[in-house]
Amino acid sequence: MRPDVFELHDFYGSRQGQLVRRLLNREIRAHWPDLQGQHVLGLGHATPFMGPLSLEAERVAVIMPRAEGVMRWPKKRPNLTALGQENDLPIADRSMDRVLIVHALETTEHAGRLLREVWRILADDGEVLVIIPNRRGLWCLSERTPFGQGRPYSAAQLKHLLRSHLFSPQKTGSALFVPPFRSNLLLKTAVAWERLGLRFAQKFAGVLVMRAQKEIYTASLSAASASAKRPAYAHFPGARPAIAAEQRSHERRDTSLSLPPRDRPTSTPCG
Repeated sequence: MRPDVFELHDFYGSRQGQLVRRLLNREIRAHWPDLQGQHVLGLGHATPFMGPLSLEAERVAVIMPRAEGVMRWPKKRPNLTALGQENDLPIADRSMDRVLIVHALETTEHAGRLLREVWRILADDGEVLVIIPNRRGLWCLSERTPFGQGRPYSAAQLKHLLRSHLFSPQKTGSALFVPPFRSNLLLKTAVAWERLGLRFAQKFAGVLVMRAQKEIYTASLSAASASAKRPAYAHFPGARPAIAAEQRSHERRDTSLSLPPRDRPTSTPCG
């Protein structure tokens, strides 16, 4: 089951959702302390966490799954969100430096296809940061929150999934040790819960936050060529047209919805 965009919006507008946003933003910044000059993509319902990143990154954008729906973001500036198919993201090859995945991997029926697309759009030194419900935590048991939807993962399962799709896990963090209840007392003591959990019970956190780097030296041809034939998309407002990094045999201009790529070494996959 996948929550729609309105359910997610309402959750993050609640007191409990605002607490979740604050705690996860702190964990995201612990993994990505410096985003100066970076192109950052949010995949899934990432808008609650993109605001602080947009203040530092050179350019940000958000792709929401078609089954979830899309909502405009930000409200008072040109829209930076769009719908996209998980196996066919409207982003040019190697045009992103960082990809944040939240409320997407646990609810998709095609986790492998989604990760192959993330591999394709990441630069050769790019990183993905996955926020996902922890199988050992309480939040995956509460259907009143978005983290109770879809399939939760253990740290070992998530590492195996990333490694099998050409990502090298670098660091695993955790957050949401406060129980998933809406008690005012729990919400007021959330910081104390987080401190105790990080010290004594990291395995039982509500969510896992795992950072992984794109691997290029063991890449298979199928991972790199998954987008050999793709439809055309409109551009994000203010984004420059991007030319596909690979020279296609039919010499077609890539008109995907993308941020401008920069000069980087070619990541030609090995056989």
